[in-house]
Order: sequence, then structure tokens, then C-alpha cells
Amino acid sequence: MSETPADSVVRTVRTYIDTHRAAFLEDLAEWLRIPSVSAQPEHADDVRRSAEWLAAKLKETGFPVTEIWPTPGAPAVFAEWPSADPDAPTVLVYGHHDVQPAAVADGWHTDPFEPVVREGRMYARGAADDKGQVFFHTLGVRAHLAATGAEAPAVHLKLIIEGEEESGSPNFRALVEREAQRLAADVAIVSDTGMWSETTPTVCTGMRGVADCEIDLHGPDQDIHSGAFGGAVPNPATVAARLVAALHDADERVTVPGFYDNIAELTDEERALIAELPFDESEWLRTARSHAAAGEKGYSTLERVWARPTAEVNGIGGGYQGPGGKTIVPASAHLKLSFRLVSGQDPYEVEAAVRDWVAARIPDGIRHSIVFGAPTRPCLTPLDHPALQSVVRAMGRAFGEKVRFTREGGSGPAADLQDVLDAPVLFLGISVPSDGWHSPNEKVELDLLLKGVETAAYLWGDLAASHGKPA
Repeated sequence: MSETPADSVVRTVRTYIDTHRAAFLEDLAEWLRIPSVSAQPEHADDVRRSAEWLAAKLKETGFPVTEIWPTPGAPAVFAEWPSADPDAPTVLVYGHHDVQPAAVADGWHTDPFEPVVREGRMYARGAADDKGQVFFHTLGVRAHLAATGAEAPAVHLKLIIEGEEESGSPNFRALVEREAQRLAADVAIVSDTGMWSETTPTVCTGMRGVADCEIDLHGPDQDIHSGAFGGAVPNPATVAARLVAALHDADERVTVPGFYDNIAELTDEERALIAELPFDESEWLRTARSHAAAGEKGYSTLERVWARPTAEVNGIGGGYQGPGGKTIVPASAHLKLSFRLVSGQDPYEVEAAVRDWVAARIPDGIRHSIVFGAPTRPCLTPLDHPALQSVVRAMGRAFGEKVRFTREGGSGPAADLQDVLDAPVLFLGISVPSDGWHSPNEKVELDLLLKGVETAAYLWGDLAASHGKPA
């Protein structure tokens, strides 16, 4: 049987990747040697050096536009490669070039900034999170061009690679707002996530948002004797405990009025797809270092983590904490709360509702203040979105396996792209849980990394072909 055009593309892409594998890994190792730790001021020059290295490598890859964009903190890298087709869709790829702190004393077997390849894995800080997943796009676009015989991608391709993600992205939203015109895109691809496992390729369809606050409660002007005054004046520690106790009902639902208004409920199809995943709850509990699963009644563990909003008590304190007893009514108490949000929830509306809920429960004689941190919005891409289906097809072609769906229970700056640019956010990541993000001996599976390269090589043509088609 003669080779089909589709077979020819696969053969060309895989041959190109195999031919350039060694050089690709050498370049990645060179980048990983730069300790671009954004959280540590002594590495500020290294973070800038990392940005400069990436900008130069993207220029070498073929991007005609590569720029380093300053922020009040660490610099970001922007690159752009227009398609020859003026009507092609515009795709923006997001990632980050900064990394978590790392030292041999933390438990690393080798120098975290001297990459080591062992048993098909590359060990180094940033190998998976996120330099490896950013860098596979460089070889991916070249393999795409090799397969198409073109001199430019099938899509208008842009990259925005920030330098402060591991420090909470404090300047990213302002950067996106400032450069919104340059960053405008029909779809955003986030390559800062992962798959279910080495044998189960998955595409993430959404991330939760977050709002967090600190509540300070003040009663007497100083600690006072509980025998002389206890039971006769309000106790801020008691008020803190009552707030915590009132936060959930008997079914573990959040009691803040309006909290669940307008949320995107799980469909039967989404619940069935989540149930398809080979989830071992006992193993998950071991990873969580917990002895039992708990949460909102009527939902599975994965549904609770990925698709339901939550309220957590992150900290509670007040009064005497030293050894032995000290019989006082404390002068103050405090709480730290966080709320994970799902599609349909506005973090500012949640903040207002929490403020009202707290205020209604503060008795006379207790003064309180509540301060919220910078919120992150949730993002969710519908399963039938044409661009999501392009990612699924490209990944399925690369892996030769059925691609399933996950979500992320955590939060990240991806939602800023959706919010500011009004573009759907898709996730393309090949990292697996064993890669050890933020942990000693972080690594990336090289075979999976190259599957990421292959997926990217197929993706741009598929997105171009499906652009404008109805869902």
C-alpha cells in the first residue's frame, strides 16, 4: 500500500526530530545551566541572562522578531513569526523561563544546575518546569516547516515567556495589558502543565482561580485575665473559631451567600470523561500524606479538586501559644482563608460576598479587618472547541494513543491571557507527576519531551486547517 500524505508528514516529522535530537538536548542543557531563580535577588542577573539566551535561540530558530520586554521585576521574552497566509489564525504560546530555588543540600543527587542524563531522563532544575516545555516549541516549529516545505508556520506564531511565574507572576497581568495589541491572538497555548501519566496522554481543559484573604480580629486592648473578665467580654479567638466552623455546612458546601451563583456545573459527559481516568484514590492519598478523602458531598475526589469551588482555612491563631497554661482572654486572633474558584465565578464578587459574610458574624466589641491578595481568575475551554480538538488530534497523532482530559486544581497566570486578550486558553504539556516540580531531583522524560516536539509540529497545521470552523 502506498504512503498517504498524512503518513508522509509523520515520517518527515519523526525523521527531522531524530536527526536533530542530540543538538536539541545539548541546547536545552546549556539553558538549564543558567540558574534563573526569580525568587532570589542574587540571581537577578541570571534571570536576565536566561531571557537573553532564549531570545537569541529563538532568533536562531527562525523567529524574525525576538524581543526582551522589561517589567518592574524580571524580564519576559516575546517572539513572533508571521505566517505567509495573511488569513491564518494567530496563536500565542505561554511559558516561563524562571525556576524554583535549588541546592544540593535540599536533597539533590547532583548539582541542580548541571544537567545529567540518566536512564532516558534529564535531571536539572527547570527540566520540566518550565524550560523543557518551552523549548520543545523551537524544534517543533522547525519539524513543522520540514514537513510542509514552507518557510513560515501555518499560523501566525507568537511566544510570551515570562520571568516571574515562580514568584507569583506579580507583573504579568500589567505586562499583558500594556502589550495587549502585540499579544493579540485567536487562541493561547499554555505549555506549563502536564499529563496524567507516562502511558495516559491527556490535555488539560481548565484551571481554577483563587482569592485569598487575611482576617484580623481585635477585642480587648491587651490580653486580660480570664477569671476576672472571661465570659463577660467578647473573645476574638472564639470569634475566629466560630467563623471557621460556619464556613461549611454539613455537606461541606461553602456557606457564603452567592458563592455558587453562575458556576459552570459539570456535565454528564465531563463527569464520564473524568471517571475514565485510571485514578487510584489510595495512592493519591499517600501522595497527599492524608489518611482519608473528604469534601463536598456528591462529587468524586477528582471532581472536587478540578471542577468544584472550595474554601480552605490556611491558618488560624490567637492568644497564648507557649508551653503550659496562660488563662487569658487574648487581645487578638487571625485567620488566613483561600477560595479556589471555577468558571463562572468572579473573584471580585467572591471577595465582596466574603466581606459581607464575615461582617455579619462579628459581634459588638470585636474590631476586624480583612485584606485580600491579588486574585487569579479561573479559565475553562469547552470540550467541543475546535482549537481544543486540534490539540487533541495533534497529541493523539504523536502518541498513537487515545487522548483523555484533565483539569488543574491549582491556579496560574493563564487566566490573565483569557481575561485581557479575550482568547480561549488551551494547555499543551508533556510533564508527568514523577517529574518532581519544585522538588529535589526534578527531571523530564526525554521520550515524552520529544513527543511534545512532535505534537507541536502537527498542531500548527491542524489549527490553521480548522480555523473558523464551527464547534
